[in-house]
Amino acid sequence: MGNADNVYPDKNAERAHRVAIPPPQPFLKSFTASMKETFFPDDPLRQFKNQPPSRKLILGLQYVLPILEWAPRYSLQFLKADLIAGITIASLAIPQGISYAKLANLPPILGLYSSFVPPLVYAMMGSSRDLAVGTVAVASLLTASMLGNAVNANENPTLYLHLAFTATFVAGVLQASLGILRLGFIVDFLSHATIVGFMAGAATVVCLQQLKGILGLEHFTHGTDLISVMRSVFTQTHKWRWESAVLGCCFLFYLLLARYFSKKRSNLFWISAMAPLTSVIFGSLLVYLTHAENHGVQVIGQLKKGINPLSITHLAFGSPYMSTAIKTGIVTGVIALAEGIAVGRSFAMFKNYHIDGNKEMIAFGMMNIAGSCTSCYLTTGPFSRSAVNFNAGCKTAMSNIVMAIAVMITLLFLTPLFHYTPIVVLSSIIIAAMLGLIDYEAAIHLWHVDKFDFMVCMGAFVGVVFGSVEIGLVVAVGLSLLRVLLFVARPRTMVLGNIPDSVIYRSVDQYPNANNVPGILILEMNAPIYFANSSYLRERISRWIDEEEDRLKSSGDTSLQYVVLDMGAVGNIDTSGISMFEELKKSTERRGLKLVLANPGGEVMKKLNKSKFIDLLGQEWIYLTVGEAVGACNFMLHTSKPKTVAADSEAGSDNV
Repeated sequence: MGNADNVYPDKNAERAHRVAIPPPQPFLKSFTASMKETFFPDDPLRQFKNQPPSRKLILGLQYVLPILEWAPRYSLQFLKADLIAGITIASLAIPQGISYAKLANLPPILGLYSSFVPPLVYAMMGSSRDLAVGTVAVASLLTASMLGNAVNANENPTLYLHLAFTATFVAGVLQASLGILRLGFIVDFLSHATIVGFMAGAATVVCLQQLKGILGLEHFTHGTDLISVMRSVFTQTHKWRWESAVLGCCFLFYLLLARYFSKKRSNLFWISAMAPLTSVIFGSLLVYLTHAENHGVQVIGQLKKGINPLSITHLAFGSPYMSTAIKTGIVTGVIALAEGIAVGRSFAMFKNYHIDGNKEMIAFGMMNIAGSCTSCYLTTGPFSRSAVNFNAGCKTAMSNIVMAIAVMITLLFLTPLFHYTPIVVLSSIIIAAMLGLIDYEAAIHLWHVDKFDFMVCMGAFVGVVFGSVEIGLVVAVGLSLLRVLLFVARPRTMVLGNIPDSVIYRSVDQYPNANNVPGILILEMNAPIYFANSSYLRERISRWIDEEEDRLKSSGDTSLQYVVLDMGAVGNIDTSGISMFEELKKSTERRGLKLVLANPGGEVMKKLNKSKFIDLLGQEWIYLTVGEAVGACNFMLHTSKPKTVAADSEAGSDNV
């Protein structure tokens, strides 16, 4: 503990420091600054300051269309790298696109359409160099699950298709709006634990759904929960096709083996990337040569040639199922945003560059709006495709353009080649991709680090597997919000002690060698004080005082005289918090104790001053540091006899 005599050498000594109250600011200026900090922490307009009008126009266009920034510096070396990466991800995008469209109960050709237009839009507007745009399994499953509850895709395929386009349009508008309004923090409510559990549950459900293709079943449940799927599988044992099952297991083994070799040797990434396309080629040749479609092996059938037809007139805004499309668009849009931004940030971290989350949202939104008008359904940046793009050595978003051109060539000339592609191969491709999303190591890590995060993860997983995708998402987000509320409503408070031979005060639980200061209770509050936690803090502080007085009585030490509150972590306070301090002051005075504040922030001091609490407490009882507060209290303890503050609180301040 610091020597009080050094801080206060005699009773006429002045305080070393005084806690300042920030000067008042005009309301409009203060409100504008607060809103700017909330919605524009990255200050996107900073680059426009002190620039001539022509330069501002160029910077504005580059901000909206990042391709204008990197295209002038594009080189032949970059083109070679992006050409290889683009062709590589195209080989993955074509079979995956067809597979995921089938998963969404949409025509397979839509998977190819969705790998043509959206990547072109993202290449112009996206800020990530590594993100490879396309359809994803989770969004496909959500589309099938949520739209399928209202419209049967087999009985009314046209209406179902139009609702899928409408849901994609709604998702795009939502994503772009979140980016334009700088509301990207909403996506942050999907915590890491939530995403781990949700992705694992969705991947499990997707794998179970593929049993229909693996076993060659024609009729299957529309439910996504484990019980419905298992019931559908085992009530149709007489319809299982062994030919389809054997073929599916062989291709699944091949895909997993290719992934294993790619993981063992990073320079062999292309083996895993090419495996889906080679599976489609071998599977199609096998069916064509053996006429396996006549022996229970289902095939894709005819795919239309030609690039994306316009679908803007098919948006079903007047449909009685519009509410279903809106709900589907909102849920799938948020999930797609969370996955795409998380993937983009992950790869940007590897290459040491920054991506703007709000610009990414605008890019995702615009590509889905454009996609909904050109026969595409929801797209984002899937991890598997982006990982292949990254490993293939892409340099810019040009790899997306190369991929789109490759898909366009496929649409114009090569679609007849997919006629004999077996459904079971597509099911194997989906299962192999989904197994990579079940990150059990991350779940084990959550268990070791944070049990509540593990509960959130398992809540999402169990909700998806045994309920539905929507239930799992609601459970996970609900648990995450509950944790946020608990952090706000039940903030940590702790007793501080003095580190020997220093003026540092730390938690006595964290530092067992920290000494309690005789006659002084030092408490630290680790959260802003709001209406949600003010009552709890008042009761918790009172309990700390009771426990300290009991301890001092049992040990026979000096009786408690001062309660010092370290407010360094209290970033803000509302009127309920101020009322709590007023009640706490009265409560401590009735006990014969003096309340002392240490290290309050500027926002807190402003509100305490406006509420006249500083006048009520006395400016002399507010200190810049805990060390100064303890030094002053020690000085009082050593220069005056113990007395109740209620009897003569002014005498203590005169001595200071």
